[in-house]
Amino acid sequence: MGYVSGAFGIHGWINLVGDTEDADSLFDYDTWWIGQEGQWQAYTLVQGQVHTKKLAAQLEGVNDRDAAFALKSCKIAVSRSLLPVPAADEYYWVDLIGLDVINEQGEKLGVVDNLFETGANDVIVVKDGQTERLLPFVPHVVLKVDLAAKTISVDWGLDY
Repeated sequence: MGYVSGAFGIHGWINLVGDTEDADSLFDYDTWWIGQEGQWQAYTLVQGQVHTKKLAAQLEGVNDRDAAFALKSCKIAVSRSLLPVPAADEYYWVDLIGLDVINEQGEKLGVVDNLFETGANDVIVVKDGQTERLLPFVPHVVLKVDLAAKTISVDWGLDY
């Protein structure tokens, strides 16, 4: 859902970057899970604010700048059960990571490693161990996402 980008002020507030469509939607959730893979800790959101183009939040138990700074670079997540069900042809990025990417010729391009937003469209980062490919997540490239089969079908050549 986002990550902690640093401390904000001296009273334990954190700066954060939201990876959601509406960045401040993180403030809709009372409990955040903050940490890295395998080491998550629950924090209760006391309050959140939008400052210019940045987000800041106060978390229960994070009372000074040092405690806030200790969370820098940690990921922010919320319980999956609290998220709305995506509409048809919409996906949570976390559900796409690890899917096999196969082109129309049946050739495996690799596995989805991560995604990022460019402003114009989302981009899928596909890795096969040797090559990293950046595919635009647009309808004429991404033909089908099959979560059950764990595959994404694309119109993309091995030589692109």
